[in-house]
Amino acid sequence: PFPRPPFPFPLPHRLPVGQVFDCHHGTTLPGAAVANPSTSADPTIKRAYVEEESVARFYWNIFKRDSIDGHHMTLISSVHYGVKYNNAFWNGAQMTYGDGDGQVFLDFTLGDDVIGHELTHGVTQHSLGLVYSGEAGGLNESMSDVFGSMFRQWEKSQTTATADWLIGADIMGPVSKGKGYTCLRDMAAPKSVHALAAQPDHYYPGIGNLDPHYSSGVPNLAFTKAAKAIGGHSWEKAGQVWYKALTGFGPSPNMTMSQFASRTRALSTSMFPAEPAVHTAVHNAWTAVGL
Repeated sequence: PFPRPPFPFPLPHRLPVGQVFDCHHGTTLPGAAVANPSTSADPTIKRAYVEEESVARFYWNIFKRDSIDGHHMTLISSVHYGVKYNNAFWNGAQMTYGDGDGQVFLDFTLGDDVIGHELTHGVTQHSLGLVYSGEAGGLNESMSDVFGSMFRQWEKSQTTATADWLIGADIMGPVSKGKGYTCLRDMAAPKSVHALAAQPDHYYPGIGNLDPHYSSGVPNLAFTKAAKAIGGHSWEKAGQVWYKALTGFGPSPNMTMSQFASRTRALSTSMFPAEPAVHTAVHNAWTAVGL
């Protein structure tokens, strides 16, 4: 749907295999296999296939990662899950998308950031392995928002200045919009009333007791501040630091936000030794959110 940047590196072998299944509004996964999803007359099926392929291109082109596990893992997406199902999820092995109820939410495949978000849960699973509770749970959700937003910006060729930093803007239904909600979350302003799920924007002891979808607002804001302070494209410097912090050190299931902040501070210096402004941006961003 959007012009994509040229790929400076050849893909490894080929893109990971992408498969799409149709649940036909049932809840048994994976559903019925779709023979030729790339040419399907069903826009949901075609979108799920095209975007999962695009996420694979993004991770290879920008981070040299071969599929979400780093080892050419087949990407599986199931669509038309349930009846008016208002969610999308990664279950540890595949992606699943609901059609939305058409009121609060639209078809979840309409959000490229949503697709990037959910597939990044797979990346996290195969790297830091963050649990889904406590501060690690908030970091887990934040990784998905950060890379989901980055993916959306990459597809649209946006800079940190032109990006809107919204999560879920493309899946908001008429009822949500009628109440003034323009997105699920706003990474640049987590407490905004126009976000359906407003979040705290400053760290405090006990933040890990919140649902991960809420505590993620703090690291989301830190990344956004760092990326905007550096400028250019989010994936060029801030994104590289976050990716290395996520994937470069093995599992750390119970990592705290402070530990992740310390890691990105150190990496911003070691990865960009000739550009102290990168470290300054990362350091100041975490300091601004209380970490």
